Amino acid sequence: MPVVAHPSQVTPEWLTNVLRDCGFTGSVSDIAWQDIGAGQVGDNARFDLQVDGDLPTSVVGKFPSSDPVSKQTGIDGRNYAREVFFYTELAHSVDIQTPQVFTTEFDPSNHDFVVLMEDLAPGTQIDQMSECTVDEAALALEQLAKLHGPRWADTTLDQHHLLQRDPTATTDIGDLYQMVQPGFLERYQERLNEFDVIVVDRFGHLQNAYHDHTSDQTLIHIDYRLDNMIFGGPYPLTVIDWQSINIGCAFNDVSYFMGTSLSPERRAASERDLLKHYLEILASYQVILDWDSSWRLYRHYAPAGLTMAVIASMIVGETDRGNEMFMTMAKRSIAMSEDLDALELLGAT
Repeated sequence: MPVVAHPSQVTPEWLTNVLRDCGFTGSVSDIAWQDIGAGQVGDNARFDLQVDGDLPTSVVGKFPSSDPVSKQTGIDGRNYAREVFFYTELAHSVDIQTPQVFTTEFDPSNHDFVVLMEDLAPGTQIDQMSECTVDEAALALEQLAKLHGPRWADTTLDQHHLLQRDPTATTDIGDLYQMVQPGFLERYQERLNEFDVIVVDRFGHLQNAYHDHTSDQTLIHIDYRLDNMIFGGPYPLTVIDWQSINIGCAFNDVSYFMGTSLSPERRAASERDLLKHYLEILASYQVILDWDSSWRLYRHYAPAGLTMAVIASMIVGETDRGNEMFMTMAKRSIAMSEDLDALELLGAT
């Protein structure tokens, strides 16, 4: 049977069978759906269900992007395969709060996929161009430690081919940054000031130092930011969008979140206390890190948001919201890098 790869392909019969397989009783008689979220690589839809029995009256589905450029990015980056892989193979081994998933389907021949999950309403997303509060940031970092801690320095992660470098990939992240950097500067030249341009260019020359850093490896989300979090609803915080799951340094996630999800002023005023909170939760997993090493790694990955903004903006379909979002991420990350002397640190490596 072909994979259900678009909201229009979801039928009452299919939903009934899926939900019955999860232990619910009853049937779905009718559905109505609407697009939700603002994903750059995948599409999301909420399905309102007419049901009898104890079936949920709404569910959410995730599908390949309807934008051909973004969809090809999802295929080339193995993003769709990774998301399904995370929910089926990894989610049970970490403590971070994720949605209840009713079913996943994936076709390796064309990367069509679906993830059908619980509806997290009335939980809400915080707009990426806005910012979270310090308390919300503390909650996000607490959940992040619950991702990192359980698989810290776990060498068995290397056995999963989707967590290994794609053997068909012709460029690494550092090379890709340098390849797309000219296009990024051209597209956003009217939004970037002279200092922004200098930092974007200078960071391009520091890619080897940035990516060659070695530290204890664990599972990392890669895109840990406000657009991929639901605050409230069934849980205090639920983390979604696992398309980039990989092995790497935990502070890539920490710095990326701090640099993209808080204004520079709020981040600078609270980052030491928030980092200490993250380390305290991590210590509950018997992962004990000293402050000086942690602070150095935090500074090292300060440009993480800039990396994502430069590369992602050039390999997904262009939208007005996407442009605003990537500019917000880039400028906040540039400010963080400047505040923490991150490029000086990288240059001295």
